[in-house]
Formats: sequence, structure tokens, C-alpha cells
Amino acid sequence: MTTLWIGIDMAKTNFEAVALWQTERISLGQFSNEASGFGAFAAQVAAEQAHCGATAVQWVVEPTGGYELPLVAYAHQAGWALSLPGRPLGPRQVRQWAKGSGQRAKTDRQDALLLARFGAAQQPAPNRPPAVEVSELDSLLQRRQDLEQMIQQVQNRIEALQGGGPPGAGIATPVIANLKRVLQALQEALQEVEKAIAEHHQQHAQLQDDAQRLVAMPGIGPKVVLPLLVQLHRWQTLTAGQGTPKGLTAFVGLDRQPYESGRIVRRHSSISKMGNAALRRLLYMGALRAVHGQNPLHAFYERLVARGKAKKLVVVAAARKLLIWAWMLSSRQTEWNPDFHAL
Repeated sequence: MTTLWIGIDMAKTNFEAVALWQTERISLGQFSNEASGFGAFAAQVAAEQAHCGATAVQWVVEPTGGYELPLVAYAHQAGWALSLPGRPLGPRQVRQWAKGSGQRAKTDRQDALLLARFGAAQQPAPNRPPAVEVSELDSLLQRRQDLEQMIQQVQNRIEALQGGGPPGAGIATPVIANLKRVLQALQEALQEVEKAIAEHHQQHAQLQDDAQRLVAMPGIGPKVVLPLLVQLHRWQTLTAGQGTPKGLTAFVGLDRQPYESGRIVRRHSSISKMGNAALRRLLYMGALRAVHGQNPLHAFYERLVARGKAKKLVVVAAARKLLIWAWMLSSRQTEWNPDFHAL
């Protein structure tokens, strides 16, 4: 079987694609990261397959923590074979392979070609689509997040205008009234989505069990549990159940990223921030609450702070602990045990 390998480098609004046919590389161009772009891209891939005479086509997309999800959903629905290299090394798997192969250049097109070459050399297995109920829950959560952001923006705008001075200060009276109507419509839309999330959750016993298992952990409340549950299910599918805690922390972007050269520390170490920013924020806020309670994370926090570690960095480390614990409970289908997880 001869395979046409398609490397896809993702960004927030667009993606670059390069095809590799035997030793020939073919630039397919740049496409918008939306439905119209997906259709145009798929049509060009099909045309290139016919031109080359390839018996199979496989797309290779390096996981970015979220930007690739609409394209992945489209590929699964349309029946295209697609790989997301991510096991066991996490999102850096392709980059590490590239370094071992002596490849250093980095542009969007070169990254796409690198992914195609990785596919041809490593022959990664196509990834399975996530369960429908997980994808549906994810779409509802994404809509909730969008509405919450829009509501905050409108509220900020109203407060800014109302604090802009007395009537006659240059702000037309209908403007604030219009914004308040928009705010009310957004709040009603948010209530509809919240209701849909609750109904969806009640209709799937497995999701209920998983959520109940996670919410028993310190710092995992109603706001955190469902986004975390979706991410754990996606990691489970992405890695075929063979994912590691280290890979998961890299996938979410909570992995450590030190900056050192010899005896010189050029700047303080941080996290990679390569994955799901919204989930990282939720885990951080959950950890911030948990480290001040009576639970294993509190002792962990006090011990590291006593060693002189910056409090913010310790909270980030606590968020990483929460993520790892959640993966252990989810993958092993076990219940939370504070004594077992004592630090």
C-alpha cells in the first residue's frame, strides 16, 4: 500500500499543509481553521491523491491543546485517517524526533513538512474519534465559555460608559440601553446552555460516575470537573489508554520548562503553556483554594513554601498534582483516597 502523508501545522485561525509522496514534497498551502477551509483542504488532498495514484492518505497533526480539534472532528466525520502524535512523549514527540534527525529549521511550512516526514518514517496508527457524548459535552462547554466571555465584555463596556460622566458627556442614551438588552440576551443564552449541559450530564451514567469520582478530590468543584473530565477522555482516546502522567501534563501545558545553561540560570523556570489555557486556569484556581484547606495539597504547599519556593510556583505545582491525580482516578477507575495520595 502506498500512502500519501499530509503534515498539518495548526494555528488559531489557519493551518499550513504539506504533502509527502515518496520523496516528493508538495506544498498544499494555507487554509482557514473553519468549515470552509476544511472543505477546500479536503478537496485539494483528494485531488493530490488522484494525481499521485496513492492507495491511502493519512493526515498527521501535532496536538496543540485545542486549535486542532475542529479539524480533527471534521476528519473523523468525513472518514479521513488522521494521527495526532502524542504518545508516549506528549506533544514534543515530533520535535524530539526532528532533533534526532538533525532538522533544526522552523517555519509553518517546514513544520508541516516535518510532520509529513515523521508520519512516513514512524508510521503512526490513526487515532480513534472520541466518544460522541464527550464531543457533545465539549461543544456545550466551549459554548458556555464563549458566552461567559461575551457577557464579561459587555458588562465591562456598560461599567465603563456609566462611569464616563453625567448625561451630556458625549455618550448617547440609547447606547447603554442597547448594551443592557444585549447583556440580557446573552445571559438567557447562557442559562439555556447551562440547562443543556445538566441534561446531557444526566443522560450519560458513565459521565456522571466519572464526574463524581473527580469532584471528591480537593479543588475540583462544579466549574472545574466537566472541562477536566473532557480533557481526560480526550487524552484516553488520543493515547489508546497508554498515556503517561508526564505526557498529560505536557498536553495540558503544565510541564516544567527550565531555562539553564551551565551554571547560569537565564530566567526562572516556568511551564510550557502549550495546551488548554482555559483548563490550566481552572486547575490553578482550584489548586489555589485547595492548598488552604485540610487536605494533602495543604501539606505539600506548606512544605515547599517553607523551603523558600515562590507561592505562585507552588500553586502551579499543586495544579499539576491535581491533574495527575485526576488521571490516576480516571484511568484506573478508582475512588479518591486522601491517605493514599498523602504527600
